[in-house]
Amino acid sequence: MEVRATYKYAKISPFKAREIAREIQGLPVSAALDVVAYSPKKAAALINKTLKSAVANAENNANLKVDGLVVKEAIVGEGPTMKRMMARARGSGSRILKRSSHIGIVLTDEIKIERRETRKAAQKAAKKKGGEAKTEGGAAEAKAEKPKRAKKGKK
Repeated sequence: MEVRATYKYAKISPFKAREIAREIQGLPVSAALDVVAYSPKKAAALINKTLKSAVANAENNANLKVDGLVVKEAIVGEGPTMKRMMARARGSGSRILKRSSHIGIVLTDEIKIERRETRKAAQKAAKKKGGEAKTEGGAAEAKAEKPKRAKKGKK
């Protein structure tokens, strides 16, 4: 089941917030909260707030356990931009764009959380399977090997 949380009109540029959003995508909720908590960026605090809201939605509205949740999507879209003017030389002015963003997080319990132990076991099984295929193909490659060319000498 999917659970959503959205933070609209966050006072941060989407470019800056997307950096943190990419880091937490695909992580289990506990790991994502750790990544966000120890990041020194302003966007991390805003994404942390949204992530905690999504977890609360999952617990209270969907009756899901936090241990099995994974961050399926962390999307940062563009919000409205406030246009301001700053005085410049000779009576002219330049534009200041104060950007805002919409932060959306989707949690799911359908994606299997990959632990270190299960990943290592899968890698060992793949190596073992790949090693058997190499020994069978190695004999065929030795037969099909081309002879090396002789180098020409100087005249």
